[in-house]
Amino acid sequence: MHAPRFLSLLALSIAAGPSCLTAATSAAPRETAAAPSVELPPPGATQQAGAAGAVPSGKYRNLFAELGKSARDVDAKVSAAYEQLFHGAPDVTVMFDAGSNERGPLAYVHDVGNDDVRSEGMSYGMMIAVQLDRKADFDALWNWSKTYMQVNEPGHPVNGYFAWRLKTDGTLTDEMPAPDGEEYFATALLFAAHRWGTGTGIFDYEREALELLGNMKNRPPISGLVQGERETTVEALFNPEHKMVRFTPDRANFTTNGDHSDPSYHLPAFYELWAHWGPADDRAFWADAARASRDHFVKAAHPTTGLTPDYSNFDGTPKAASWDAGTVNFRYDAWRTAMNWAVDYAWWAKDPRQVELSNRVLAFFIGQGDSYSSRYTLDGKPLDDAHSLGLVATNAVAALAATDPRASRFVEALYRASPPTGKWRYYNGMLYMMALLHVSGNFRVYGAQPG
Repeated sequence: MHAPRFLSLLALSIAAGPSCLTAATSAAPRETAAAPSVELPPPGATQQAGAAGAVPSGKYRNLFAELGKSARDVDAKVSAAYEQLFHGAPDVTVMFDAGSNERGPLAYVHDVGNDDVRSEGMSYGMMIAVQLDRKADFDALWNWSKTYMQVNEPGHPVNGYFAWRLKTDGTLTDEMPAPDGEEYFATALLFAAHRWGTGTGIFDYEREALELLGNMKNRPPISGLVQGERETTVEALFNPEHKMVRFTPDRANFTTNGDHSDPSYHLPAFYELWAHWGPADDRAFWADAARASRDHFVKAAHPTTGLTPDYSNFDGTPKAASWDAGTVNFRYDAWRTAMNWAVDYAWWAKDPRQVELSNRVLAFFIGQGDSYSSRYTLDGKPLDDAHSLGLVATNAVAALAATDPRASRFVEALYRASPPTGKWRYYNGMLYMMALLHVSGNFRVYGAQPG
């Protein structure tokens, strides 16, 4: 019998051992990246957080350039990372061809460690592809996502959403959505429409994005069987009262755990775009959602360490899942939270509290030494001795909102790192690739300047 998403994760963790991740992220990365052992010179004035965000100003900071790296070397580093992770040999890549159908080529991003395909990785892959103007890769990933991941059955509880986890042959493993996948899908599609224009069918990117955004906020509850066996009701992906993204829209989870969130799913930088480009009737909601997420970051971050939990209640308090009490700690999902608030500040500069959050969390990691752990209690007790590239990557992005001159250490650590290889290269690699784009100023908003 197939368990619901929040129970199937427990079974997955038992089967895979302690290296299995919670929620929609991948297993525990084991790649390492050494931080520099000496402090770098203080950055120049241009490295200080700017008064105007990149979207209204059109000026995206390149933290590598601010450390004296040449444009040619930075571009070469980004290109080499993409070629390895998306077009490398089978033992180093994460993107794999999957033949074709009547719509064209198909490809998927493989979570090698768990031997599955996740909506998180597919949407990340599409976002990376549109940022680097790789339309063929984008379309192949989107084609696979639409062909196998999206549930298009009126009356099905998950209709309109994307199953978060499948086998590489497209067989569903868990039909429930993980909302961060939908968030990245929608935004990547909007960027694709603005960068490449509108096609037909599933390649009418703007129509697909707007339909998905409508479902995420407005889709009515639908009751029925998931996995063909379990009766439940599935709601919209955002809680209408709190105006926050849910961890899961599965009402069965509400009964066991309460309706709750995941701080790393909060993407106010995207919500601001949806407030300008989304369905007209929903734009005020998305503007409110951006404000709610900014407040949530402040509430969820520990007052001393700046660390956030994997899961949270809507009031920002840590949430212990019924299947894993460790979700109150800073773990693999939570790596992304500082990246999210820093990108929001870099793009929009609407909440100066995000500068203090970045300074706080980076100061904590500086105090942990160069080979800091990958998991902690919120008050800063290490839970492992692994030093993981994915966290190195997200800490470098956090520097986009930091004014502490020591933040340059994390930028340098990312620059010195190489693309990951090995069993856990998927999650590390996706975060590494997105971090390179953010920190080099190459992760940009495509479209008419909002407002």
